[in-house]
Amino acid sequence: MASAATRDVVIGGAGFAGLALAIALRQALGGTFSVTVVDPALGHQRSRDPRASAIAAAARRLFEAIEVWDAVAEEAQPILDMVVTDSKLEDAVRPTFLTFGGEVEEGEPFAHMIENRLLVDALVAKAKELGIDLRATAVTSFAHGRNSIDVALADGGTISARLLAGADGGRSRIREQANIATHGWNYGQSAIVCTVAHERDHEGRAEEHFLPAGPFAILPLTGRRSSIVWTERAEEAERIVALNDQEFHDELEKRFGLHLGDLKVTGTRRAFPLSLFTARSFIAERLALVGDAAHIIHPIAGQGLNMGLRDVAALAEAVADAARLGLDIGADDVLERYQRWRRFDTAMMGVATDSLNRLFSNRSDVLRLVRDVGLGLVERMPPLKRMFIREAAGFTGDVPKLMRGESL
Repeated sequence: MASAATRDVVIGGAGFAGLALAIALRQALGGTFSVTVVDPALGHQRSRDPRASAIAAAARRLFEAIEVWDAVAEEAQPILDMVVTDSKLEDAVRPTFLTFGGEVEEGEPFAHMIENRLLVDALVAKAKELGIDLRATAVTSFAHGRNSIDVALADGGTISARLLAGADGGRSRIREQANIATHGWNYGQSAIVCTVAHERDHEGRAEEHFLPAGPFAILPLTGRRSSIVWTERAEEAERIVALNDQEFHDELEKRFGLHLGDLKVTGTRRAFPLSLFTARSFIAERLALVGDAAHIIHPIAGQGLNMGLRDVAALAEAVADAARLGLDIGADDVLERYQRWRRFDTAMMGVATDSLNRLFSNRSDVLRLVRDVGLGLVERMPPLKRMFIREAAGFTGDVPKLMRGESL
Protein backbone atom coordinates (compact mmCIF):
# COMPACT_ATOMS: atom_id res chain seq x y z
CA MET A 1 0.00 0.00 0.00
CA ALA A 2 1.50 3.30 -1.09
CA SER A 3 1.59 6.01 1.54
CA ALA A 4 -0.89 8.88 1.48
CA ALA A 5 0.32 12.27 0.33
CA THR A 6 -0.86 15.86 0.22
CA ARG A 7 -0.59 17.99 -2.91
CA ASP A 8 -1.93 21.29 -4.15
CA VAL A 9 -2.95 19.85 -7.54
CA VAL A 10 -3.28 16.36 -8.98
CA ILE A 11 -3.40 16.10 -12.77
CA GLY A 12 -4.75 12.95 -14.37
CA GLY A 13 -3.15 12.56 -17.81
CA ALA A 14 0.38 13.17 -19.10
CA GLY A 15 -0.27 14.34 -22.63
CA PHE A 16 0.36 17.86 -23.90
CA ALA A 17 -2.33 19.42 -21.73
CA GLY A 18 -1.57 17.67 -18.45
CA LEU A 19 2.19 18.18 -18.60
CA ALA A 20 1.97 21.79 -19.80
CA LEU A 21 -0.46 22.60 -16.97
CA ALA A 22 1.84 21.06 -14.37
CA ILE A 23 4.88 22.95 -15.66
CA ALA A 24 3.02 26.28 -15.92
CA LEU A 25 1.73 26.04 -12.35
CA ARG A 26 5.08 25.00 -10.90
CA GLN A 27 6.93 27.80 -12.69
CA ALA A 28 4.33 30.41 -11.72
CA LEU A 29 4.01 29.45 -8.04
CA GLY A 30 7.42 28.02 -7.18
CA GLY A 31 8.78 24.91 -5.58
CA THR A 32 6.50 25.08 -2.56
CA PHE A 33 3.48 24.59 -4.84
CA SER A 34 3.17 20.81 -5.17
CA VAL A 35 1.89 19.11 -8.33
CA THR A 36 1.50 15.41 -9.12
CA VAL A 37 0.86 14.09 -12.63
CA VAL A 38 -0.43 10.52 -12.98
CA ASP A 39 -0.64 8.51 -16.19
CA PRO A 40 0.27 4.87 -16.96
CA ALA A 41 2.10 6.15 -20.08
CA LEU A 42 4.75 7.66 -17.79
CA GLY A 43 6.02 4.11 -17.33
CA HIS A 44 7.41 4.16 -20.88
CA GLN A 45 10.90 5.51 -21.37
CA ARG A 46 9.79 7.47 -24.44
CA SER A 47 6.46 8.59 -25.86
CA ARG A 48 4.94 6.15 -28.37
CA ASP A 49 2.54 8.60 -30.01
CA PRO A 50 2.90 8.14 -33.82
CA ARG A 51 1.07 11.36 -34.74
CA ALA A 52 2.25 14.87 -35.56
CA SER A 53 0.51 18.11 -34.65
CA ALA A 54 0.20 21.64 -35.95
CA ILE A 55 1.33 23.99 -33.18
CA ALA A 56 -0.29 27.38 -33.76
CA ALA A 57 1.72 30.52 -33.06
CA ALA A 58 -0.09 31.21 -29.76
CA ALA A 59 0.55 27.64 -28.59
CA ARG A 60 4.21 27.98 -29.56
CA ARG A 61 4.39 31.13 -27.43
CA LEU A 62 3.01 29.09 -24.51
CA PHE A 63 5.75 26.49 -24.98
CA GLU A 64 8.32 29.29 -25.12
CA ALA A 65 6.91 30.81 -21.91
CA ILE A 66 7.20 27.49 -20.05
CA GLU A 67 10.74 27.03 -21.44
CA VAL A 68 10.11 23.91 -23.51
CA TRP A 69 10.21 25.14 -27.11
CA ASP A 70 14.00 25.47 -27.37
CA ALA A 71 14.32 21.72 -26.75
CA VAL A 72 12.29 20.90 -29.88
CA ALA A 73 12.73 23.96 -32.11
CA GLU A 74 15.18 22.26 -34.48
CA GLU A 75 12.67 19.44 -35.07
CA ALA A 76 9.74 21.83 -35.67
CA GLN A 77 8.89 22.62 -39.30
CA PRO A 78 7.47 26.10 -39.94
CA ILE A 79 4.39 26.18 -42.17
CA LEU A 80 5.39 28.89 -44.62
CA ASP A 81 2.48 28.58 -47.02
CA MET A 82 -0.90 26.84 -47.24
CA VAL A 83 -2.88 25.83 -50.31
CA VAL A 84 -6.55 24.79 -50.36
CA THR A 85 -8.08 22.85 -53.26
CA ASP A 86 -11.54 21.39 -53.89
CA SER A 87 -12.00 18.56 -56.38
CA LYS A 88 -13.28 15.05 -56.98
CA LEU A 89 -10.90 12.12 -56.51
CA GLU A 90 -10.89 11.28 -60.22
CA ASP A 91 -10.23 14.88 -61.37
CA ALA A 92 -6.99 15.18 -63.32
CA VAL A 93 -6.35 18.72 -62.04
CA ARG A 94 -6.89 20.14 -58.56
CA PRO A 95 -7.34 23.88 -58.96
CA THR A 96 -6.16 26.07 -56.09
CA PHE A 97 -8.98 28.17 -54.64
CA LEU A 98 -7.28 29.66 -51.60
CA THR A 99 -3.73 30.33 -50.43
CA PHE A 100 -2.44 31.63 -47.12
CA GLY A 101 0.92 33.22 -46.41
CA GLY A 102 2.49 31.64 -43.39
CA GLU A 103 3.36 34.62 -41.16
CA VAL A 104 1.12 36.03 -38.45
CA GLU A 105 3.76 38.60 -37.53
CA GLU A 106 6.96 39.41 -39.39
CA GLY A 107 9.29 36.46 -38.95
CA GLU A 108 6.69 34.46 -37.00
CA PRO A 109 5.00 31.57 -38.88
CA PHE A 110 1.34 31.05 -38.01
CA ALA A 111 2.07 27.40 -37.16
CA HIS A 112 4.77 24.73 -36.90
CA MET A 113 4.46 20.99 -37.44
CA ILE A 114 6.11 18.68 -34.94
CA GLU A 115 5.95 15.00 -34.11
CA ASN A 116 3.98 14.46 -30.92
CA ARG A 117 6.50 12.12 -29.32
CA LEU A 118 9.27 14.73 -29.45
CA LEU A 119 7.17 17.38 -27.74
CA VAL A 120 5.81 15.00 -25.08
CA ASP A 121 9.33 13.82 -24.27
CA ALA A 122 10.49 17.44 -23.94
CA LEU A 123 7.57 18.20 -21.59
CA VAL A 124 8.38 15.16 -19.44
CA ALA A 125 12.04 16.21 -19.24
CA LYS A 126 11.06 19.74 -18.16
CA ALA A 127 8.65 18.40 -15.54
CA LYS A 128 11.41 16.23 -14.09
CA GLU A 129 13.81 19.18 -14.09
CA LEU A 130 11.29 21.17 -12.03
CA GLY A 131 10.84 18.33 -9.54
CA ILE A 132 7.21 17.67 -10.46
CA ASP A 133 5.97 14.36 -9.06
CA LEU A 134 5.34 12.02 -12.03
CA ARG A 135 3.66 8.68 -11.37
CA ALA A 136 3.05 5.83 -13.81
CA THR A 137 -0.42 5.02 -12.54
CA ALA A 138 -4.01 6.19 -13.01
CA VAL A 139 -6.77 7.88 -11.07
CA THR A 140 -9.30 5.20 -10.08
CA SER A 141 -11.70 7.23 -7.94
CA PHE A 142 -12.02 10.36 -5.82
CA ALA A 143 -14.08 11.63 -2.92
CA HIS A 144 -14.56 15.07 -1.44
CA GLY A 145 -13.27 16.05 1.97
CA ARG A 146 -14.08 19.25 3.82
CA ASN A 147 -11.53 21.36 1.92
CA SER A 148 -9.97 18.76 -0.33
CA ILE A 149 -10.48 16.15 -3.00
CA ASP A 150 -9.09 12.75 -2.03
CA VAL A 151 -7.76 10.90 -5.06
CA ALA A 152 -7.29 7.12 -5.11
CA LEU A 153 -4.69 5.72 -7.52
CA ALA A 154 -4.42 2.36 -9.27
CA ASP A 155 -1.13 1.60 -7.50
CA GLY A 156 -2.89 1.76 -4.13
CA GLY A 157 -1.74 5.26 -3.24
CA THR A 158 -3.98 8.13 -2.20
CA ILE A 159 -3.44 11.85 -2.53
CA SER A 160 -5.35 14.62 -0.80
CA ALA A 161 -5.37 17.68 -3.07
CA ARG A 162 -7.04 21.06 -3.34
CA LEU A 163 -7.76 20.57 -7.04
CA LEU A 164 -7.99 17.65 -9.47
CA ALA A 165 -7.48 18.39 -13.18
CA GLY A 166 -8.80 15.87 -15.71
CA ALA A 167 -6.48 15.81 -18.73
CA ASP A 168 -7.00 12.14 -19.53
CA GLY A 169 -8.35 12.38 -23.06
CA GLY A 170 -11.59 11.94 -24.92
CA ARG A 171 -12.55 8.81 -22.96
CA SER A 172 -11.83 10.54 -19.67
CA ARG A 173 -12.49 8.31 -16.66
CA ILE A 174 -12.23 11.37 -14.44
CA ARG A 175 -15.05 13.05 -16.35
CA GLU A 176 -17.17 9.89 -16.14
CA GLN A 177 -16.57 9.49 -12.40
CA ALA A 178 -17.61 13.11 -11.89
CA ASN A 179 -20.89 12.28 -13.70
CA ILE A 180 -20.31 15.03 -16.24
CA ALA A 181 -22.33 14.21 -19.35
CA THR A 182 -21.25 15.08 -22.87
CA HIS A 183 -23.25 16.11 -25.90
CA GLY A 184 -22.23 15.59 -29.50
CA TRP A 185 -22.06 12.89 -32.14
CA ASN A 186 -19.81 10.57 -34.11
CA TYR A 187 -19.17 11.56 -37.72
CA GLY A 188 -18.95 8.04 -39.11
CA GLN A 189 -15.55 9.15 -40.43
CA SER A 190 -12.01 8.18 -39.48
CA ALA A 191 -8.73 9.99 -40.00
CA ILE A 192 -5.97 7.84 -41.46
CA VAL A 193 -2.69 9.14 -40.07
CA CYS A 194 0.77 8.30 -41.37
CA THR A 195 4.11 9.87 -42.25
CA VAL A 196 5.53 9.81 -45.77
CA ALA A 197 8.96 10.53 -47.17
CA HIS A 198 9.06 12.14 -50.61
CA GLU A 199 11.61 12.81 -53.30
CA ARG A 200 11.28 16.61 -53.49
CA ASP A 201 11.33 19.31 -50.82
CA HIS A 202 7.92 20.56 -49.65
CA GLU A 203 9.42 24.02 -48.96
CA GLY A 204 7.26 24.39 -45.87
CA ARG A 205 3.99 24.24 -47.77
CA ALA A 206 0.90 22.63 -46.27
CA GLU A 207 -1.87 21.42 -48.56
CA GLU A 208 -5.52 20.69 -47.82
CA HIS A 209 -7.36 18.88 -50.58
CA PHE A 210 -11.11 18.82 -50.03
CA LEU A 211 -12.36 15.56 -51.51
CA PRO A 212 -15.93 14.20 -51.36
CA ALA A 213 -15.09 11.76 -48.52
CA GLY A 214 -13.41 14.49 -46.46
CA PRO A 215 -10.22 16.54 -46.31
CA PHE A 216 -6.85 15.11 -47.28
CA ALA A 217 -4.13 17.16 -45.55
CA ILE A 218 -0.42 17.12 -46.38
CA LEU A 219 1.45 18.76 -43.51
CA PRO A 220 5.19 19.43 -43.77
CA LEU A 221 7.68 17.88 -41.35
CA THR A 222 11.42 18.46 -41.13
CA GLY A 223 13.39 16.91 -43.98
CA ARG A 224 11.64 15.64 -47.05
CA ARG A 225 8.75 14.25 -45.02
CA SER A 226 5.10 15.09 -44.49
CA SER A 227 2.39 14.05 -42.07
CA ILE A 228 -0.83 12.85 -43.70
CA VAL A 229 -4.28 13.31 -42.14
CA TRP A 230 -6.64 11.57 -44.54
CA THR A 231 -10.38 11.54 -43.82
CA GLU A 232 -12.61 8.73 -45.11
CA ARG A 233 -15.87 7.09 -44.14
CA ALA A 234 -15.08 4.82 -41.20
CA GLU A 235 -15.60 1.55 -43.11
CA GLU A 236 -13.48 2.74 -46.04
CA ALA A 237 -10.71 3.90 -43.70
CA GLU A 238 -10.65 0.49 -42.07
CA ARG A 239 -10.37 -1.16 -45.48
CA ILE A 240 -7.56 1.14 -46.62
CA VAL A 241 -5.47 0.74 -43.47
CA ALA A 242 -5.73 -3.06 -43.82
CA LEU A 243 -4.34 -3.05 -47.39
CA ASN A 244 -0.89 -4.42 -48.10
CA ASP A 245 1.92 -1.88 -48.52
CA GLN A 246 1.71 -1.60 -52.32
CA GLU A 247 -2.09 -1.28 -52.36
CA PHE A 248 -1.95 1.35 -49.60
CA HIS A 249 0.71 3.24 -51.55
CA ASP A 250 -1.51 3.23 -54.64
CA GLU A 251 -4.49 4.64 -52.72
CA LEU A 252 -2.26 7.28 -51.11
CA GLU A 253 -0.73 8.33 -54.43
CA LYS A 254 -4.21 8.85 -55.97
CA ARG A 255 -4.82 11.55 -53.37
CA PHE A 256 -1.31 12.87 -52.76
CA GLY A 257 -0.33 13.22 -56.41
CA LEU A 258 3.18 13.21 -57.88
CA HIS A 259 4.21 16.85 -57.36
CA LEU A 260 6.74 15.85 -54.65
CA GLY A 261 8.05 12.83 -56.55
CA ASP A 262 8.15 9.27 -55.31
CA LEU A 263 6.46 8.55 -51.97
CA LYS A 264 7.30 6.08 -49.22
CA VAL A 265 5.27 5.50 -46.07
CA THR A 266 7.51 5.48 -42.99
CA GLY A 267 6.41 4.12 -39.62
CA THR A 268 2.91 2.97 -38.75
CA ARG A 269 -0.43 3.88 -40.29
CA ARG A 270 -3.50 4.11 -38.10
CA ALA A 271 -7.12 5.22 -38.34
CA PHE A 272 -8.68 7.36 -35.60
CA PRO A 273 -12.51 7.68 -35.36
CA LEU A 274 -13.75 11.27 -35.63
CA SER A 275 -16.41 12.86 -33.47
CA LEU A 276 -17.61 16.13 -31.99
CA PHE A 277 -18.46 16.40 -28.33
CA THR A 278 -18.33 18.89 -25.50
CA ALA A 279 -18.64 18.22 -21.79
CA ARG A 280 -21.83 19.79 -20.39
CA SER A 281 -19.65 21.35 -17.70
CA PHE A 282 -15.89 21.88 -17.66
CA ILE A 283 -15.88 21.89 -13.86
CA ALA A 284 -17.30 20.11 -10.83
CA GLU A 285 -16.52 20.33 -7.12
CA ARG A 286 -12.72 20.84 -6.90
CA LEU A 287 -12.35 19.47 -10.41
CA ALA A 288 -11.57 20.98 -13.83
CA LEU A 289 -11.42 19.34 -17.25
CA VAL A 290 -8.91 20.42 -19.90
CA GLY A 291 -8.11 19.37 -23.45
CA ASP A 292 -9.80 16.36 -24.99
CA ALA A 293 -11.42 15.49 -21.67
CA ALA A 294 -13.48 18.67 -22.08
CA HIS A 295 -14.00 18.74 -25.85
CA ILE A 296 -13.28 16.92 -29.11
CA ILE A 297 -13.63 18.59 -32.52
CA HIS A 298 -13.10 17.54 -36.13
CA PRO A 299 -9.46 17.95 -37.25
CA ILE A 300 -10.51 19.81 -40.41
CA ALA A 301 -9.04 23.09 -39.08
CA GLY A 302 -6.20 21.55 -37.04
CA GLN A 303 -7.36 23.32 -33.87
CA GLY A 304 -8.02 20.51 -31.36
CA LEU A 305 -4.61 20.51 -29.67
CA ASN A 306 -4.43 24.30 -29.68
CA MET A 307 -7.84 24.56 -27.99
CA GLY A 308 -6.60 22.22 -25.27
CA LEU A 309 -3.52 24.35 -24.67
CA ARG A 310 -5.75 27.42 -24.44
CA ASP A 311 -7.64 25.58 -21.68
CA VAL A 312 -4.32 25.00 -19.93
CA ALA A 313 -3.33 28.66 -20.18
CA ALA A 314 -6.70 29.86 -18.85
CA LEU A 315 -6.83 27.39 -15.95
CA ALA A 316 -3.21 28.02 -14.97
CA GLU A 317 -3.83 31.77 -14.94
CA ALA A 318 -7.00 31.45 -12.85
CA VAL A 319 -5.27 29.15 -10.33
CA ALA A 320 -2.09 31.23 -10.14
CA ASP A 321 -4.05 34.45 -9.58
CA ALA A 322 -6.07 32.83 -6.79
CA ALA A 323 -3.00 31.32 -5.12
CA ARG A 324 -1.18 34.66 -5.05
CA LEU A 325 -4.17 36.24 -3.34
CA GLY A 326 -4.17 33.49 -0.72
CA LEU A 327 -7.49 32.12 -1.98
CA ASP A 328 -8.59 28.51 -2.22
CA ILE A 329 -7.47 27.36 -5.70
CA GLY A 330 -10.22 24.75 -5.84
CA ALA A 331 -13.04 27.10 -4.85
CA ASP A 332 -16.13 27.37 -7.03
CA ASP A 333 -15.50 30.98 -8.08
CA VAL A 334 -11.95 30.18 -9.27
CA LEU A 335 -13.19 27.29 -11.38
CA GLU A 336 -16.16 29.30 -12.67
CA ARG A 337 -13.74 31.93 -13.94
CA TYR A 338 -11.98 29.21 -15.94
CA GLN A 339 -15.23 27.83 -17.32
CA ARG A 340 -16.59 31.23 -18.38
CA TRP A 341 -13.29 31.91 -20.12
CA ARG A 342 -13.35 28.74 -22.19
CA ARG A 343 -16.88 27.58 -22.90
CA PHE A 344 -17.97 30.16 -25.52
CA ASP A 345 -14.72 29.87 -27.50
CA THR A 346 -15.01 26.08 -27.42
CA ALA A 347 -18.64 26.12 -28.57
CA MET A 348 -17.89 28.48 -31.44
CA MET A 349 -14.94 26.40 -32.66
CA GLY A 350 -17.09 23.27 -32.48
CA VAL A 351 -19.79 24.89 -34.60
CA ALA A 352 -17.22 26.18 -37.10
CA THR A 353 -15.44 22.85 -37.61
CA ASP A 354 -18.72 20.93 -37.79
CA SER A 355 -20.07 23.33 -40.41
CA LEU A 356 -16.89 23.11 -42.47
CA ASN A 357 -16.97 19.32 -42.39
CA ARG A 358 -20.60 19.20 -43.49
CA LEU A 359 -19.97 21.74 -46.24
CA PHE A 360 -16.93 19.99 -47.68
CA SER A 361 -17.42 16.26 -46.95
CA ASN A 362 -20.15 15.53 -49.47
CA ARG A 363 -20.75 14.82 -53.16
CA SER A 364 -23.21 17.65 -53.85
CA ASP A 365 -22.33 19.66 -56.96
CA VAL A 366 -24.50 22.53 -55.69
CA LEU A 367 -22.60 22.74 -52.39
CA ARG A 368 -19.33 22.43 -54.25
CA LEU A 369 -20.22 25.47 -56.36
CA VAL A 370 -21.23 27.46 -53.24
CA ARG A 371 -18.05 26.66 -51.32
CA ASP A 372 -15.78 27.28 -54.32
CA VAL A 373 -17.33 30.69 -54.88
CA GLY A 374 -16.84 31.40 -51.16
CA LEU A 375 -13.19 30.30 -51.25
CA GLY A 376 -12.63 32.45 -54.31
CA LEU A 377 -14.08 35.51 -52.58
CA VAL A 378 -11.88 35.00 -49.51
CA GLU A 379 -8.83 34.64 -51.80
CA ARG A 380 -9.59 38.11 -53.20
CA MET A 381 -10.05 39.80 -49.81
CA PRO A 382 -6.67 40.17 -48.04
CA PRO A 383 -8.15 41.65 -44.80
CA LEU A 384 -10.43 38.61 -44.45
CA LYS A 385 -7.49 36.27 -45.09
CA ARG A 386 -5.46 38.04 -42.40
CA MET A 387 -8.36 37.62 -39.97
CA PHE A 388 -8.50 33.88 -40.70
CA ILE A 389 -4.73 33.59 -40.20
CA ARG A 390 -4.93 35.31 -36.82
CA GLU A 391 -7.81 33.02 -35.84
CA ALA A 392 -5.83 29.94 -36.87
CA ALA A 393 -2.79 31.27 -35.00
CA GLY A 394 -4.83 31.61 -31.79
CA PHE A 395 -4.70 35.39 -31.38
CA THR A 396 -8.40 36.27 -31.37
CA GLY A 397 -10.72 36.67 -28.39
CA ASP A 398 -9.62 36.92 -24.76
CA VAL A 399 -6.14 35.40 -25.06
CA PRO A 400 -4.57 34.11 -21.80
CA LYS A 401 -1.12 35.41 -20.84
CA LEU A 402 0.75 32.21 -21.66
CA MET A 403 -0.69 32.18 -25.19
CA ARG A 404 0.66 35.69 -25.63
CA GLY A 405 4.09 34.46 -24.55
CA GLU A 406 3.91 36.18 -21.14
CA SER A 407 4.87 34.58 -17.85
CA LEU A 408 2.19 34.03 -15.23
